Amino acid sequence: MDMWSICWISITSLSVIAATHWIYKWYNPKCNGKLPPGSMGLPLIGETIQFIIPSKSLDIPYFIKKRTKMYGPLFRTNLMGKPVIISSDPDFNHYLLQQEGKLVERWFMDSFSKLLKHDATKLMSNPDIYKYLRNLVLSHFGLERLKNKLIPELEACIRKRLQIWSKKASIETKTACAAMVSDFSAKILFGYDSEKSGENLGESLSNFMEGFMSIPLNIPGTAFHKCMKTQKRAMKIIRESVKERRNNPEHRKGDFLDQILEEMKINSFWTDEIAIYVMFGINLASFETISSTLGVAIQFLTDNPYVVQKMREEHETIIKNRENKDSALTWNEYKSMTYTHQVVNETNRLASATPGILRKAIKDIQIDGYTIPKDWIIMVVPTSIMLDSNVYKDPLTFDPSRWDNVGSISMGKNFVAFGGGPRACAGAEFSKALIAIFFHVFVTEYRWTKIKGTDMVRTPALGFGNGYHIKVTEKQG
Repeated sequence: MDMWSICWISITSLSVIAATHWIYKWYNPKCNGKLPPGSMGLPLIGETIQFIIPSKSLDIPYFIKKRTKMYGPLFRTNLMGKPVIISSDPDFNHYLLQQEGKLVERWFMDSFSKLLKHDATKLMSNPDIYKYLRNLVLSHFGLERLKNKLIPELEACIRKRLQIWSKKASIETKTACAAMVSDFSAKILFGYDSEKSGENLGESLSNFMEGFMSIPLNIPGTAFHKCMKTQKRAMKIIRESVKERRNNPEHRKGDFLDQILEEMKINSFWTDEIAIYVMFGINLASFETISSTLGVAIQFLTDNPYVVQKMREEHETIIKNRENKDSALTWNEYKSMTYTHQVVNETNRLASATPGILRKAIKDIQIDGYTIPKDWIIMVVPTSIMLDSNVYKDPLTFDPSRWDNVGSISMGKNFVAFGGGPRACAGAEFSKALIAIFFHVFVTEYRWTKIKGTDMVRTPALGFGNGYHIKVTEKQG
């Protein structure tokens, strides 16, 4: 046997040994204890394909439901090449979300990091900077802002948009809602005016989550590539707004961008690019979750006319009790919408658009005899908590009356539509207010009929296969 043959045999043997060792490590991850049960799937891709297979149901995604039955509420898997622990245990999830900076830290998917740029996601992962950014967001979208300014502005925006809808042969609810919500939040963020802009920011972003939840391959034809193209168009609009404001500092609008430009004089981490990515991220978070919820809510209302009638009576009573029937909605009127708030809660429970709340273990975590290793990703699955039949009777039934007598403890552990702990969504009150105010105008001044629509689909985000289309008309008389 010549030397070359010996070399090739040696190289082949070493390669086989190395591959065998790597595959063994893949299926048997290192752990200073006992890992939760589960499977790591195929090398490199794990169980990603099974995870993103669409499910034509509002129910808990099949991937989660099947493995929870097999392994229990805590199991391991591998998604996008990352070892992941998936949890459907409400007590553990409630505890975990309170442990920010102690046991876990926020973690972003690779696709999200690519869309928002590494520097921006790194900043948002820093607890101190996140708290600072959260306070900035609350100052423009939070409770005090709603009380003092946003309620009438939201109502005016919704009235204007419904007028536009009523003049069309039909609208696709998710796309139309995305345009409305995105345009309004973009106005608060950087003074965006859809009528003056050459491009419709909201409509272009309406199906953004499809690409966001896909495998991050930026290759023509892939969902992620389409997502990246959309992101570039949106970033161009925001970048032009920043440039215009810098060139015309006298044109102050009192929006989020104005505040950031002032903060740049104090905090050195701010740059124009970071500001652009942060505003894009906030707009993305607001429009995607709210528009998905609103789109699904319209279907729920269409299928449940008795709910519409009960809401209509509540809102007509509010209008009847005013001194001036044409006056704008007030904060006290908004807070008095008891049944409407139940409808909002029930919609958020059923229509959670968030596939999972992600955290990264910063140290080994012990739970029920198992060890979650440091650096592993933990996914809290909202649907598995809010569609739990042990907590909610007939969990797939749209029933706003179930919120008549729900205690705060139950809400805290079993209702995670807006996350939990110190990282709970800063826009939660804004989201609930926008949906309630939309209902206020929609059910009192408009009527609608379904044109066409398919079943809801989890991909694992929530949407409709071929859209949900309705014809909106103004109430006569």
